Amino acid sequence: MGTFNTLAEAFRYPAPGLAEVLEANQADIAERQIQNSYTGFLRHISALSIEEWEELYTRTLDLSPAVAPYIGFQMWGEGYQRGSFMALMNHALRMEAIETEGELPDHLIPVLRYLDRAAQPPAELLEALKPAVKRMRAVLHKADPDNPYNHLLQAVLQGIDRLPPVKERQAELIPPMTQESTFK
Repeated sequence: MGTFNTLAEAFRYPAPGLAEVLEANQADIAERQIQNSYTGFLRHISALSIEEWEELYTRTLDLSPAVAPYIGFQMWGEGYQRGSFMALMNHALRMEAIETEGELPDHLIPVLRYLDRAAQPPAELLEALKPAVKRMRAVLHKADPDNPYNHLLQAVLQGIDRLPPVKERQAELIPPMTQESTFK
C-alpha cells in the first residue's frame, strides 16, 4: 500500500479495529514529514473511544460543508465545473479500476487511491487538488485548531507537494506538435 492509499484509509468512517489498521499502515509512508503528520493524527484518535471518534468524524467531515472532503465541491461548489470534474474523475477512476464505494468520484478517498495507482493523473486533478485540500485545512484549522483531521489534511498536502508539477506532467501527456501530426 502506498502513501496516498494509506492516507485514504484514514479518511474512512471510524470502525472497530480501524485505528489499529491505520497504525500498522504507518510503515507504508516512507517520507518522514508525511509520517510525522500522520502520526499526529493517529496519536489523537487513539486517545478517543470509537464513539468519540465517530462523533469527531461526523462533525468534521459530514456536517460541515466547508470541510466536506470533495475536491470539486471545494473548488466550484455545486456548479457546472464540478460536474465536468466529476465526469473526468469517474472516467479516470474506472480506467484504474478504483471503486468509489458509494462516494462521489471527487471524494478524497477514491482520489487519493487513484493518485497511488495512476502513472499520469489528469492535469485538471493536479491543478484542483492542492487548492481544495488547502482550503479544507485552512477552514478546519481556523474553526477547530486542535482537530486531529488537521494533521491528516496536512499529511495529504505534504504528499501533494511531492507530486511532479502540473507543467511537467502536461508535457508528458501532450506530445509536442510536429509537422507530420498537423492536418493537411
